[in-house]
Amino acid sequence: MRFGNYLPAGGTIGFVAPSFGCAIEPYRTCFDNACKKLKKMGYRLELGPNCYAGEGIGISSTPEKCAKELMQYYQSTENDVLISCGGGELMCEILGHLDFEALKAAEPKWYMGYSDNTNLTYLLATLCDTASIYGPCAASFGMEPWHASLQDAMGLLTGTQNTVHGYPGWESLEAKAELKEEGNPLAPYRLSEKKVLKSYVGDVPVPGNQRLQFEGRLIGGCMDCLVNLLGTRFDRTAEFAERYKEEGIVWFLEACDLNVFSIRRAMWQMEEAGWFRYVKGFLIGRPLCFGQELMGLDAYQAIQKVAGEKKVPVIMDADIGHLSPMMPLIVGSHARVSVRGNDISVRMGK
Repeated sequence: MRFGNYLPAGGTIGFVAPSFGCAIEPYRTCFDNACKKLKKMGYRLELGPNCYAGEGIGISSTPEKCAKELMQYYQSTENDVLISCGGGELMCEILGHLDFEALKAAEPKWYMGYSDNTNLTYLLATLCDTASIYGPCAASFGMEPWHASLQDAMGLLTGTQNTVHGYPGWESLEAKAELKEEGNPLAPYRLSEKKVLKSYVGDVPVPGNQRLQFEGRLIGGCMDCLVNLLGTRFDRTAEFAERYKEEGIVWFLEACDLNVFSIRRAMWQMEEAGWFRYVKGFLIGRPLCFGQELMGLDAYQAIQKVAGEKKVPVIMDADIGHLSPMMPLIVGSHARVSVRGNDISVRMGK
């Protein structure tokens, strides 16, 4: 697995928008402030032509222009790392315009983003054997002050840390909506809920005082995007798992638009495609439909129908994904996971 060079002091951060750009509020104000803060920290910035664009459908611009920007900035020697401007809806449409052989041949570079950016963070690892970071997009760095999760993301980009820990609380959708109503785009997360992990081995709950430890090659992302990739010409997941079968695979998964039945169907689909063949453990983020129950099915049952049959550790409601804050994770890294009660740590290396 290839790791990019870390962001040096005074280095250059490149921003690209292969998914949504920062054309509308509050994202424009947040991105502007992020640029201001990062410049004050001593970094140089290189903004792609689509960063403030808003003429695309579900993405910043046309698929062709988004792919061109991404290829140019990834292969460029003028920036050290890349951060995506935002998540969106149709980043998948740029994939046919990307040259993955050229990306694989290029000097490896850190690319960070989440949600729709799964279309690249996941494929860099599985197609190009190049690690990426499933972490916050550019606008989040405009927050005043930064949450610890943003410090962790910079720690991974700069190479000053290789371990992340969970956070005590998280922000409900209601709390997030209240902040929007107050009209303060730079406000920090309103951590209205206490983080409570649910841990299992297979489908058997683990007592809070029992420590779980497992390790393997870490891959995953937003399930909405992953099942969309499954079965396409870009799906080389089974081959990737075979390549790293001696280490085994640690899967991290989170969901955005999927309801509990969609999550269960997605788990079934990934299992039937052979994706979970060498699984050593699951890290499941809080889904955006947190607390939902439909026809007697909740999110825990949706995951456990498949994951519980694997007889491996399953950690649910972890700080991953769309209900902030999120632990930034290195896709493609060898991860060592330790969980006890509500405490979790993920140590990541080559």
